[in-house]
Amino acid sequence: MASSVIPSRVGWVGLVIVLTRLPVTLYIAIEHNTAPGEERLATHAYNDAPTSLKSIDMTEPVRLAKRLAKMVSCSRREAELYIEGGWVKVDGQVVQEPESRVGEQKIELHPDATIAAVELVTILFHKPPGFAGEGDAAPPINADNRTANDTSGISPLNRHFSRLTFPLPLESGASGLVVLTQDWRVTRKLVDDAATVEQEYIVDIGGEPGPHALKQLNQGIYFNGRALAPAKVSRQNETRLRFAVKGAQPQQIAQLCERAGLQVVAMKRIRIGKISMAKLAAGQWRYLPAAERF
Repeated sequence: MASSVIPSRVGWVGLVIVLTRLPVTLYIAIEHNTAPGEERLATHAYNDAPTSLKSIDMTEPVRLAKRLAKMVSCSRREAELYIEGGWVKVDGQVVQEPESRVGEQKIELHPDATIAAVELVTILFHKPPGFAGEGDAAPPINADNRTANDTSGISPLNRHFSRLTFPLPLESGASGLVVLTQDWRVTRKLVDDAATVEQEYIVDIGGEPGPHALKQLNQGIYFNGRALAPAKVSRQNETRLRFAVKGAQPQQIAQLCERAGLQVVAMKRIRIGKISMAKLAAGQWRYLPAAERF
């Protein structure tokens, strides 16, 4: 007889179909309607089993969501939320894709599982210089390049890395802070209210700044037929400037520098609104906690 072991009540709750080669098929399930700590195992002959369990053919692969829904007597959508939330294991491994096909594998549901929808996330990424994906290309975001210094308390889920929008892309060749988000409220803040969101850049320059270069850089300009608010520009050293710009437009900083007789050698964005890049290393990312606002 092939059998599976139900784990203890501390940890993951096993939902296991036990097969036998005898004419009578047995199944083992945890009875859920009991007080905490009083889970009971029930073993029944196939002929006494509920219809829902009889209908599960363990030899025919089916979608994980369908199998889980039958095992825990929930709707298919609820099963999908359990799976997408990282609450389900297949043969001891967390699986987050409801469409995954399962056959005779062991399915486990965490005892603390909830069916709340996966929260929308915002990710802060330090785009490195020379990164191949330029312009609007989304940077590579996955669990492997998350910074160890992320203190958000958010557990990475596969769903966090899909349907991300890129509201303030950097110019080609620039590096620094990039925002990727699933939250429409963040997108609206950074796009619709861009004129009120200050962005800070560190710019390495070439050329010899004239005596009036800084004054020229701090003046407003016309860009693409409309007047832009003056940038706040200060000198960091002989070859480096700091720009603070609201409603920054592509090529705006390069045009300001060109008007002052300077060339942009390198440009890095280090802050968007109230959110700074801080110690986020190049090529790494972190979640934006709910308490932080742009």
